[in-house]
Parts: sequence; C-alpha cells; structure tokens
Amino acid sequence: MTTGTNDAAGGPLDQYALRTAVLRPAGGWAALDVVASTGSTNADLLAEAVRGAPDRSVLIAEDQVRGRGRLDRTWISRPGAALTMSVLWRPEGVPADRLGWLPMLAGVALADAIAELAPDLPVALKWPNDLLAGSSRGKAAGILAEMTALSGGGPGIVLGIGLNISTPGTDLPWGATALAVHGFTATRAETVVALLAHLHRRESAWRAAGGDADACGLRRDYRSRCASLGARVRVERPAGDHLVGMAEDVDPQGRLLVHADGGERVAVAAGDIVHLRPADHP
Repeated sequence: MTTGTNDAAGGPLDQYALRTAVLRPAGGWAALDVVASTGSTNADLLAEAVRGAPDRSVLIAEDQVRGRGRLDRTWISRPGAALTMSVLWRPEGVPADRLGWLPMLAGVALADAIAELAPDLPVALKWPNDLLAGSSRGKAAGILAEMTALSGGGPGIVLGIGLNISTPGTDLPWGATALAVHGFTATRAETVVALLAHLHRRESAWRAAGGDADACGLRRDYRSRCASLGARVRVERPAGDHLVGMAEDVDPQGRLLVHADGGERVAVAAGDIVHLRPADHP
C-alpha cells in the first residue's frame, strides 16, 4: 500500500486507502473511519456499538483530547504523532470469564506488528498489556478495553490503543517513550495496516477456540512476550492496597500469579504493575 509523504511527515491518514487495505474480504474488518478530532475513540465507538455498529469496526482519530487509560488516567494525542485507534468486537459464544484475554491479545498483536515493521527494535509487554520498547523498556503504548451490553444480545467489547510513534518527549509522562526514538521509521498508515492484520488474525483464532487462550496458542505467546514474568513487582490494586512479590505466571484466565513476600500465591485480576529493581523498596 502506498501511503505517500504526508503521513511520513505527520500529515493526515488516508481513510480510503486504509479501507482498501483492511476491509473485507482482503483484511477481514467490516468498517473503518478516520476522524479529525474527538474526545475519545472508545466513547464514540461504544456509542456506535449501541446504535448497531458491526462487529469488527475500527475508529481512528487524528486528534484525541479526552482519551481514557486504565485507572481513569487521561491520554491526549498530538495530531500526526501518535496512533489513536479503537476497535469493536462482538465475540458471541465466548464465555464471559474468557473476555479478559482480549486486551492481552491486543498487546500481543501490537508487539507482533512492531516486530514485523522494525525487527531490530526490542519490544515486550508489561502485564496486562502495556507495550515496552527499547533497551530502557519505556512505555510506548497503552490499551484499554470497555464492555457494553448490546440490544441484540451478547457483549460488545471496545478496545482502544494509544501508540506513541513520534510523540515529543516533552508531551510524554515520566517513563514513557516514542517508537521513533528507537529508530522506528514506519509510517502511521503502515502501522495501522500491520496492527489491524495481526489483531484480526489473533482475535479470529481466539474466537474460533471459544476464547480458550491455550487452545489458540495465545497464552503461550503472551508468556513469551511478557517482561513481568520472572520479575519482582509491586501491584497497585484497585482497592488502594498493594502487594509485593515475584510474578511467576499467567493463569488460563489471564490473571497474574504473584508469589507474595508473605508466602502466599495471589492471582491478580486487575491492578497497576511496577517492575522493581534490586534497589527499590516496596
């Protein structure tokens, strides 16, 4: 696909060229729209899902001013510097206790796409789905999944991805990074096409397996990408407390298994992870 020089220079994405590349039958996606500006692609696509947007719809915003991250953090993108995208899935027939794999699936797909476009750029995942890039393992992307009940029955899952491609360091919080700093040269359009291809492949296999992460190889591939496993971590939990210990594994439900300093093994379903260095204290 030819993306032209505008995108490489941070210009707007070509909606029609992207549709040609990713929509059915070639790419497997049902709908794709690019908007100049919005508050939140997740909020917009959730509203469209209630109004009947089809399974495997995509919404991309050039400028996002009220994006949401995990733990109600805000995420704002500068036009042309980042990829701000949400996708809608209607995974009918997948048990509710397996839906938690979707944001982790997206993390694996994102890591696969970056590896395809920049094979020499080290990438890894921090549980559950933050993308870490470069030898410093700065956070280059975050993923947020939100669910809504649909009038036609079954869940609607909207998954948002915010990827820093050439975002200036002055716009990034501490610990974050942009891919361009590490030699990433693919355009945003090339990144969209690669990411949507990997997302479709991964989600289709997972859905066909009834959401069984072992049957489709997702848990195996997630483990191989996850930098949290084998690391000493502090888990900040939604209730406001925390635990410290060694992250040992991810169970079939996608929960992080932490051998806490108190001796017990804890299955963590939600929380914010900090990788601790030897000199760090809880």
